[in-house]
Amino acid sequence: MSSEDVFLALANPVRRHLLEILVEGPLTAGDLASRFELSRPAVAEHLQTLRKAGLVRDEPIGRQRRYHLTPEPLADVGVWLHPFERFWRERLRSLADLVEENNSDERN
Repeated sequence: MSSEDVFLALANPVRRHLLEILVEGPLTAGDLASRFELSRPAVAEHLQTLRKAGLVRDEPIGRQRRYHLTPEPLADVGVWLHPFERFWRERLRSLADLVEENNSDERN
């Protein structure tokens, strides 16, 4: 597993949505597939990519597999993104100032 694998896995919106769902707790591949308008094999392929990137782990339960979120690689992404955070803060601060200014103008 490399940082590049993690970023490539996160580049796909279906895989990001799978991770968002798994934040709530582990689910079987079938339960995950039922939340998408994709075929089960397509969802299984996305889960395989996430597993190879180390973002999920699977646990065999009888004939099914339960998928669990593995958050550690996401911490590495957070570390990488941290230096860019100041750009977001500046833009959010500017947006907040603009909204406050508009609200003030509407009250007067």
